Amino acid sequence: MTETPGTGASRTSFLGEVKDAVTPRATLLVIGVVALQLLFIASYVGALHHPKPRDVPFGVVAPGVTAGQTVSRLERLPGSPLDPRVVSDAARAREQILNRDIDGALVIDPRGSTDTLLVATGGGTVLATTLETITATLEKAERRTIRTVDVAPASAQDFDGLSSFYLVVGWCVGGYLCASILAISTGARPANPRRAVIRLIVMALVAIVGGLGGAVIIGPVLGALPGSVTALWGLGALVTFAVGAATLALQGVFGVVGIGLAILLVVIAGNPSAGGAFPLPLLPPFWNAIGPALPPGAGTWVARSIAYFKGNGVTGPLLVLSAWALAGIVVTLLAATLRRKHEHLLDRPASADAGT
Repeated sequence: MTETPGTGASRTSFLGEVKDAVTPRATLLVIGVVALQLLFIASYVGALHHPKPRDVPFGVVAPGVTAGQTVSRLERLPGSPLDPRVVSDAARAREQILNRDIDGALVIDPRGSTDTLLVATGGGTVLATTLETITATLEKAERRTIRTVDVAPASAQDFDGLSSFYLVVGWCVGGYLCASILAISTGARPANPRRAVIRLIVMALVAIVGGLGGAVIIGPVLGALPGSVTALWGLGALVTFAVGAATLALQGVFGVVGIGLAILLVVIAGNPSAGGAFPLPLLPPFWNAIGPALPPGAGTWVARSIAYFKGNGVTGPLLVLSAWALAGIVVTLLAATLRRKHEHLLDRPASADAGT
């Protein structure tokens, strides 16, 4: 077959353009994107496709021997859905729920056939419903009934208690997107110490504005989440800055790949393990374990505590968020300083050669 004149040259030119466009660096980045895509699917489906309660902290209020017998019976349930413990009285059980020490409690009435289940839909409607299903099944086997009392009810405008989760996700998105823009606005040029400080200051200002905006939108504007606007503002600023500073730190150490690592930590690992769609006790063990240590999980816990639990049980999660923020600041500045020293060392021989 005779080749049309010019076809070979055109083909060679096209292949050359493809080779120039698909550089080794671009190839690695594309592979990284595909890996993130698959990890996204695996993480969300793996964490959320089959929610099942595991060791849910659960109180039992009952007189004398009955309390111990009930705890033993709950401990023997298949799959260990509950982690039961005896609580002295109903008032103490309510207090522990509001302190977020337990997620529910069964108050047994020895003088009648109707017992009381205490739950808190503010901590997650799905979890409260799950506890009701488990206890109703047990009570039916004993020819008893239960009535459910919600001691920390979710807002009627907060479907399934998801508003706090989506609020924190929005703050996290703002954090890593803003940091990514700051990092690549000059062509992903590495930050020197001065540039690193400026980026952190800008990140802090964005966090303050974004935190206030989120708190106002979800509270006064939409009425989706009760609680102090000021407290939510502070939380939003901390979440946004923590994620942003961590993203800057990763970019400072790994370059543009660091932005992908931030997405891996916050979106792929953090969101499905945050206890948003399903509270932590309903997640598989791995996701249950890592969730509280990542910004989305820590932020969601604090947001729900502010809205429904009088701000109780927030010390640990706030320390987690503060640690992310502090680590982000330190690593960002340290990476910039070390890079500057390294550049000076590389420039020194060149200067000496130029003078000879």
